[in-house]
Amino acid sequence: MQQRQFGPFQTSAIGLGCMNLSHAYGTPPSAEQGERVLLAALDAGVTLFDTAALYGFGANETLVGRVMKPHRRRFTLASKGGLAGVTGEDGVTRRVIDGRPETIRRNCEDSLRRLQTDVIDLYYLHRWDKKVPIEDSVGAMSDLVRAGKVRALGLSEVSAATLRKAHAVHPIGAVQTEYSLWTRNPEIAVLDACKELGATFVAFSPVARGFLCDALHDVGTLDAKDIRKAMPRFAPDNYAANLQLLPPLRTLAREAGCTPAQLALAWLLHKAPHIIPIPGTTSVEHLREDLDAVDVKLSAQVIARAEELINEKTVHGHRYSEQGRIEVDTEES
Repeated sequence: MQQRQFGPFQTSAIGLGCMNLSHAYGTPPSAEQGERVLLAALDAGVTLFDTAALYGFGANETLVGRVMKPHRRRFTLASKGGLAGVTGEDGVTRRVIDGRPETIRRNCEDSLRRLQTDVIDLYYLHRWDKKVPIEDSVGAMSDLVRAGKVRALGLSEVSAATLRKAHAVHPIGAVQTEYSLWTRNPEIAVLDACKELGATFVAFSPVARGFLCDALHDVGTLDAKDIRKAMPRFAPDNYAANLQLLPPLRTLAREAGCTPAQLALAWLLHKAPHIIPIPGTTSVEHLREDLDAVDVKLSAQVIARAEELINEKTVHGHRYSEQGRIEVDTEES
């Protein structure tokens, strides 16, 4: 597996986003299937595994911790705090953004316990809590570094301006934000800011939550609990329009000698050396397809045609609902 810089670490050029194994896209796979995917990734040379306190309200960290503990020295572990499940008096657990220092410390301790490790290699602030100055949240995270509980820090879904404020408090090793052919917002400012500050840009949802895999053709088949049902791009009318992008993408991928998903991942790898995509999957077969993208060579002409076909002007619908857009701090085109 090719290597890239991830904060202060060297990792595989493609990491594994572990969220799908416990969270977000309907009924998750069995624990046994999750274990198969994790170990297959490790055996294939993946050395960056990404999880979060939010995913499955701790279930994903528990899975990763149980399966990966015997192999802890073989990979770089990233997790996130500041966004987690909180159980109310009514007994219902809800996602809560909370960037207060005491909450970040508690989130980290809980994650260490679930992950069955003494230290998290890179710890992200999952969302900036806009009620708390970013300097205060990052200051609490820097205390975790000094305490030896965390080795490096990252941010998720932040603007270039917020990144610079945070970096002035403590070096930021990585910024994680959605980035793919159909989500181009990072190109406005944060990609360049990462390069300037020496931070890795980690692209989540690099195959557009399955769209660029050319496999989801009917959003009516989505599970009732699938988070995509609340995303404007997956609304029936918008998705019907977006589906018109797939036949020419399929043709372009065939000309490039790869699958559409591999084209999407190779496009990211070609964009800049400080980008690491972290696709997620519940299938070992799809995992291997994704990882083979490191060997796909794209010509400048193919890259240009892909960008002309799928971009912020040709995709219908916002990536998040109105509430979701309020919660993030990214530049919008």
